Amino acid sequence: MTAVQEAVNDYSEEHIRTLDWKEHIRRRPGMYIGKLGDGSQPDDGIYILIKEVLDNSLDEYMMGFGKQIEINVEETTVTIRDYGRGIPLGKLEEVASKMNTGAKYDSKAFKKSVGLNGVGIKAVNALSSTFTITSTRDGEARTIEFEAGSKVGEHTDATGEKNGTRVQFVADTTVFGEYRYNFEFIEAMLRNYTYLNAGLVIRFNGVPYLSKNGLLDLLNESVGGDFLYPAIHLSGDDIEVAMTHGTGYNETYYSFVNGQHTTQGGTHQAAFREAVVKTVREFYKKDFDAADIRTSIIAAVSVKVEEPVFESQTKTKLGSKEMGPEGPTVRNFVVDFLKEQLDNYLHKNPETADILLKKIQEAEKERKAISGIQKKAREFAKKVSLHNKKLRDCRIHLGDKDERAEESSIFITEGDSASGSITKSRDVNTQAVFSLRGKPLNTYGLTKKIVYENEEFNLLQAALNIEEDMDNLRYNKVIIATDADVDGMHIRLLLITFFLQFFPDIIRGGHLYILQTPLFRVRNKKETRYCYTETERQQAIAKLGANPEITRFKGLGEISPDEFREFIGEGIRLEKVRLTKGDPIADLLEFYMGKNTPERQDFIIDNLKIEEDLIEELERAQEQELIEAV
Repeated sequence: MTAVQEAVNDYSEEHIRTLDWKEHIRRRPGMYIGKLGDGSQPDDGIYILIKEVLDNSLDEYMMGFGKQIEINVEETTVTIRDYGRGIPLGKLEEVASKMNTGAKYDSKAFKKSVGLNGVGIKAVNALSSTFTITSTRDGEARTIEFEAGSKVGEHTDATGEKNGTRVQFVADTTVFGEYRYNFEFIEAMLRNYTYLNAGLVIRFNGVPYLSKNGLLDLLNESVGGDFLYPAIHLSGDDIEVAMTHGTGYNETYYSFVNGQHTTQGGTHQAAFREAVVKTVREFYKKDFDAADIRTSIIAAVSVKVEEPVFESQTKTKLGSKEMGPEGPTVRNFVVDFLKEQLDNYLHKNPETADILLKKIQEAEKERKAISGIQKKAREFAKKVSLHNKKLRDCRIHLGDKDERAEESSIFITEGDSASGSITKSRDVNTQAVFSLRGKPLNTYGLTKKIVYENEEFNLLQAALNIEEDMDNLRYNKVIIATDADVDGMHIRLLLITFFLQFFPDIIRGGHLYILQTPLFRVRNKKETRYCYTETERQQAIAKLGANPEITRFKGLGEISPDEFREFIGEGIRLEKVRLTKGDPIADLLEFYMGKNTPERQDFIIDNLKIEEDLIEELERAQEQELIEAV
């Protein structure tokens, strides 16, 4: 019998299985909530679970029921309570555990809803070790309890509580592994909900979040108010827009559909970008280049679409072409709105119109000034792309149709010795290396012309493929790998300044990281420990006993490739560079990277610590630990 015949005989009815709803979700969670994660990233699955429950509560508010939502997170237990109408008691179990069940299929009940597929809350149920849902309606409350999606109990009681729905769940560690909630990520998500629903109050662990001015508050609070002119705020039926221009080079958008933050944009964001260019050209009666109009734009746009179509269950990109079954196209709706409202605003506010015109003209002037050198720089980058001595590329890149595309990363190192160690120890499939020659230029206060004039910056932007926009970024993680000394710290600052100045979306998108490498190696004949802090070194000495061998790594080049493989493999320690709400970017850059002012000199003197000081502090801390132990 041939191998083919054996395979046919081994394939019978018993090999065909039908998974029930909860088993399918637990086996394929990525289909429902995207990636799993451990809570260290804002798009990790545990936050999607919260969002799925909140979306249902938000839908009630959008329909005019309940002005307050309460959310409490205690370690791994999440509780969400809204004060809407409450789920009909007779359908509570089906809503929580029967796929494709919900009121949102009837557009008359939920015209502009986010969760149309009847999956969201069922996914939360299936992926939770414990899940309890209570619906209260007119003095009666029904509670159903589940474990991993299986019903384990229920009861109905009389109650004096207000109408609404309460959901409590614990994400299952057998699915997610160990995880921890980052309250900053939750707060950012809740703020977006309030910006989009002026008047809604969300209480997170007792702290109220609310917005009075909608998207205008989003721009002022998220960007910090470093605007060339007061933000323009426009609103109409099913659309709200806030926009202004900053001092950078990138386009920054916050787009939303039915209260859902579409981080990857979609048809509404594309329509907005087109509409701004079209309206501005017609207002000034000049055929400005679209890039000159949109350079440094900061905008938020929110639309409400009937029966929206998203490109994934996580709803981060809108795919809908129409505003509704019988409505206009998304493009025409957005373009027509801005054509009328933005044009009216600019006519009524000539000071803003003058500032905007000057901004466009300056962008045009700078673009033309660098066009010559830009062409030469592109030609140079194209010539060396196949033989770029600074870049040791990897095989798989972000955007490739490969299951490991999200793992793609590039290490930016300084010096041949450091890049040599990483190059020899890296995973050639997903890890690239870009080598700098000494300290990069301080770009603070310089124009984008320097990106093309400076060979290293030009080759770096070509390696990352971010000259035009972020859509074709080749690596998911851009990792700064420098020595853990003063010079290494300075190089980090210079590179972060470069990205903040010219490519802030690298940071906003969560792509920029700092590689943490060990400071010490402590070992005896049986065991080797790598220590990233002085405290870890002391703990290793105590663990390994008397007279271990201690090595202080002064630079990346001193670490052998075999050892380095451990530091950039599965146990890699990365620190994400973050931009948080209220960060005064312009002020920080001016203070730390600008001219050497007396204020900065005083700051250095007041905060300077030499090694002896640090040792004394450590000895005092250890002495205190011993006292407390006794």
